[in-house]
Amino acid sequence: MPPSVQNQPGGRVVWPCVEPFSEVHVSEPGLIVVDIAAGDDETALAFQEAVAARWATAVADRTTRTPGRPGVRLRCYVDLRQTHER
Repeated sequence: MPPSVQNQPGGRVVWPCVEPFSEVHVSEPGLIVVDIAAGDDETALAFQEAVAARWATAVADRTTRTPGRPGVRLRCYVDLRQTHER
């Protein structure tokens, strides 16, 4: 991976292909945007399902793939202020 896409401490990777999101999605405390990167559709959708079982979540119905890149991507919007009772 070229040095321009790596964080210095710990060598974590910064993905330059992540799409920007609207400020409205994080305009209040408790609102978050979750970008999921996974090896396959089933894993990404299972993680999203686990998040949606706990908090109010605007879910995606499919993943995206970037040609030439491994794995899949998925974005969901979560409201931590609205929890689901177990």
